[in-house]
Amino acid sequence: MMVRLNLGAMLPRVYLSLSRRAEQIMGMPAETMHRWTAREVRALIDAAPLATPRYELVDGELLVTPGPSMPHQNAVRQLLLALSPYLDRESAGVTVCSPSDVELEAEDLRQPDVYVMTASEWRRVIREGNPVRELLLAIEILSPSSGRHDRVKKRPGYQRHVPEYWIVDLDARLVERWRPGDERPEILTQRLEWQPAGARQSLAIDLPAFFAQARGETGAGVQPR
Repeated sequence: MMVRLNLGAMLPRVYLSLSRRAEQIMGMPAETMHRWTAREVRALIDAAPLATPRYELVDGELLVTPGPSMPHQNAVRQLLLALSPYLDRESAGVTVCSPSDVELEAEDLRQPDVYVMTASEWRRVIREGNPVRELLLAIEILSPSSGRHDRVKKRPGYQRHVPEYWIVDLDARLVERWRPGDERPEILTQRLEWQPAGARQSLAIDLPAFFAQARGETGAGVQPR
């Protein structure tokens, strides 16, 4: 059962309120922040019925992301339109978008913008409920307030537990592809191909068309193969 927290009583030294701008919270120096637990963050999530802002827990730090922009949401939609039919056709997994709790290790709660789980993990979550614990792919779409966290704070955990982690930069019109052990990402600007374990064919995304669609510049969509 979720426990609703009295933030003022529990965190007398932390300047945090649900009405405060999320960008301000994300900019707080780490040394001034309370070390959060998964139980506390789940209570915050439970107390936010509209799922905005988004709360995540990485290395004891509460990460708060404001409501997404329309290009961000459009990029999520385009990725789902590309991934879902491909995964169904290949029987290679299930794609989901946040809000949806992912727990890759103890005391670590994440909500990737888009992610893919194995079919077996999907069946387990349907049977047992959240959190999701095994991913084939994690995708974060950059926003002005989330770039440092997506590239620096969250990346090591994704690299430890997920075969691929994509960072989608709408402004630079590129995708950073990170794999376990990578010290630098593969930078993709023209074409993104992905073939998870068990798939017979790869998914191909025309990145210029994807970015144009996400930014509302054209009616063209992604082109899954």
